[in-house]
Amino acid sequence: MKISKTLIAIIAAVVIIGGWAASAYNSMVQVQEKATTSLANVQSAYQRRADLIPNLVETVKGYAAHEKQTLEDVVSARSKATQITLDPENMTPEKLKQFQQAQGELGSALGRLIAIQENYPDLKANENFRDLQVQLEGTENRINEARNSYNNTVQQYNVVIRSFPKNLLAGMFGFDKMDKFEAEAGAEKAPQVKF
Repeated sequence: MKISKTLIAIIAAVVIIGGWAASAYNSMVQVQEKATTSLANVQSAYQRRADLIPNLVETVKGYAAHEKQTLEDVVSARSKATQITLDPENMTPEKLKQFQQAQGELGSALGRLIAIQENYPDLKANENFRDLQVQLEGTENRINEARNSYNNTVQQYNVVIRSFPKNLLAGMFGFDKMDKFEAEAGAEKAPQVKF
């Protein structure tokens, strides 16, 4: 039995295309996993902030008993922010915006809480308060870094799945474009803290 040259060429082409498709698919999975891991890191940083808040609130309560509304606002904003989670499998621009808005409200409430220290010199000097404030500042930096890292990995992922010829495979296998974190409306203006 003799195999024709045409059949050999067809088999070779199928093997080459199949090898390329497998390699392309695997590279898309890798960049998608980096992006979803980056998203998990963002959520972890936000969770760290949420975990610090009860300690901060309790420390302030002892000094600022009549600042009840500010404390209630922080607790309420924390509750709202921790109820919203992002699932990479079902993430929509609306859910990302809702998540960002809740986190922004929490950041604003925390700013008002931190400003309370100006009215309470003893609180400002309290070691627990200072330690929590430093941890919170560090956490805010981590959140910023995690969001930047997420945006960079999402950019890499989006470039890979939208570039020809991988975009053909991306569409076939359900690799969808991912959304980035964006600045909130009005973020270009410094927030004002007023009581």
